[in-house]
Amino acid sequence: MTLHSIIIQKLLTTNAHIGRRVAAHHLKIYTYGMRNQVSIIDSDKTLICLRSAASFISHLAHDKNARFMFVNTNPLFDEIVEQMTKKMGIYSPRDNIMWRMGGFLTNSYSPKKFRSRNKKVCFGPIQPPDCVVVLDTERKSSVILESDRLQVPIVALVDSNMPWEIYKKIAYPVPANDSVQFVYLFCNIITKTFLLEKKKLKALKGHSRKEEQDLSNKELSKEIQESVQSKNKSNISSPIGEVLVVPYQNLAPTSDDIAEIKNLLDKIVVVKFNDTLGTAVGFNGPKSLIGIRDGLTSLDLIVNQIQSLNLTYGCHIPLVLMNTIRTHDDSLKALEKYSMSNVDILPLSQGQHPQKKSSDGQSIADELYPSDHAAAFLSLMKSSGTLDLLLSQGKEYVHVVSSDNVAAAVDPRIMSHLSQNNIEYCVEVTPTSSYLSKSKMVNQRQGMFELAEITRTVPKDSTEKFKFIDTRSLWVNLKAIRRLVDTDALKIENLSISKEMEGDQIVLQETAASSPMQLFDKVIGINVPQFRAVQLNATSDLLLLQSDLYSTSEGVLVRNTAQASPANPCIELGPEFEKVSDFQCRFKSIPSIVGLDSLKVAGDVWFGAGVILKGTVSIVAKPGMKLEIPDGAVLENKDINDPSDI
Repeated sequence: MTLHSIIIQKLLTTNAHIGRRVAAHHLKIYTYGMRNQVSIIDSDKTLICLRSAASFISHLAHDKNARFMFVNTNPLFDEIVEQMTKKMGIYSPRDNIMWRMGGFLTNSYSPKKFRSRNKKVCFGPIQPPDCVVVLDTERKSSVILESDRLQVPIVALVDSNMPWEIYKKIAYPVPANDSVQFVYLFCNIITKTFLLEKKKLKALKGHSRKEEQDLSNKELSKEIQESVQSKNKSNISSPIGEVLVVPYQNLAPTSDDIAEIKNLLDKIVVVKFNDTLGTAVGFNGPKSLIGIRDGLTSLDLIVNQIQSLNLTYGCHIPLVLMNTIRTHDDSLKALEKYSMSNVDILPLSQGQHPQKKSSDGQSIADELYPSDHAAAFLSLMKSSGTLDLLLSQGKEYVHVVSSDNVAAAVDPRIMSHLSQNNIEYCVEVTPTSSYLSKSKMVNQRQGMFELAEITRTVPKDSTEKFKFIDTRSLWVNLKAIRRLVDTDALKIENLSISKEMEGDQIVLQETAASSPMQLFDKVIGINVPQFRAVQLNATSDLLLLQSDLYSTSEGVLVRNTAQASPANPCIELGPEFEKVSDFQCRFKSIPSIVGLDSLKVAGDVWFGAGVILKGTVSIVAKPGMKLEIPDGAVLENKDINDPSDI
């Protein structure tokens, strides 16, 4: 009997799979079906959610000042919760009584005093908790509302009939029947996770730090991670349909120990695809050589970023530049100025790969399919000795960056999460503007999402079809690639490029369902901030990058914190601004767009220096009219068609 079967059998004995007679629509993703008019909860999904909740609690427990709050009003669970909190060393008889009162969280800044005949009791904690764990969710919906109001992450058991209004506020839902047996198992996992993390913190002070960290990773993942791996291994032959998306802010903070960060960064190699020409914006040369801001190109940014990390932490991160025949020579000339830098740059010229096709079926020789980068990289690993060379140098992860994404960052925080959880394949995604406006918890709650909900191109309209945008930055485990090569499972040539769906041809490369993803066991997506997904596909993107909305720091794009909206302004420039040369001529200086929501410019429009744009601005010159925006003009929520409107 496999470990996976043993764990599933253990869950079945706790009746965790037995749901209610009614399964809410938003919880059907966790159900296996109906039996005897009772919904059956999928135990595999329960295991995945258990692992996510345990991982989040372990990250919090790593901070010795982290505060936990356990909420339970079911008398059957009182003894279980009391034993758990005593073992964890956070039991308090005073708080054990107080948290039963409504308004306990939201009244924390103005404690309520009640005077009885014999004593006076003051209700209210000194500080709000960092995490709220709810065992009987149906009984304590008020606590969930209060926690959501204070933006405190919630870990809670959810049943199949949980209302959407309550469910959407839970950051880490665990779908299961709240039987006494399962609650005992759930609390036991939390207790062991907490104690292991505390033991790990204690071990960090001594010489046995590395051994304790390995022990923590093995024991913490023993019951949960192996079940996920077993399930994924059984589905390698079929295309992956969904992926777990983890919010970036839920990742553990980067360690303050420089030696530990250096150890992580030494395991990374960056592969930058440089296969796109700038002819779409009238630039004669590689797109990576277009000036972004401060005289720097996107190629300069990635080199400066790696150079800064190498200098700061004393690490060695090499850069592999994947050129094409058309971009190779110009890129080599641009890299000559870095001949004395501390970055090892290996420029390679790619072979022939599938090219984009226009609407009339003609090939566009300027660029490849953007998502073909994963397949091209894996093909390189299989056919050359690069894989063995990187493994011999102690490299474990490859950060693959598309030529379109100019805001990609080599993030130690992401690398730490991947290494600790043994992730084999990770894609960085960011929510679409429409999904972000409808779900304020999207950047706080992780969950399973269909790959059909992740697009590789920014939607032109507010469609509800897509929830995330692929930033075209991914992380791949080199040891996993080695396993696929050794087992002859890495057959890129057999992976399909397109498929038919509902009568329309859907190109797989236009969605995140990139075929190489199905080859790996542990696949996740990380929901990064939207400024990590800035692409340079048109001069409107160039306006964003060169404005005061962004700046650069050590090769990393930094977004202006004065911009309230997390989404970038929607900018639409007419054909008069299509080429880079025309774009530069029509602006004396790039306008200030902090506070801008949308901008539409069409016709013969010229901008003066020091122009400020705010709100919704539309500037459309009438045919045959030259419209000049004067120096220092402030346009806020303006619709301009002639000079009198300014």
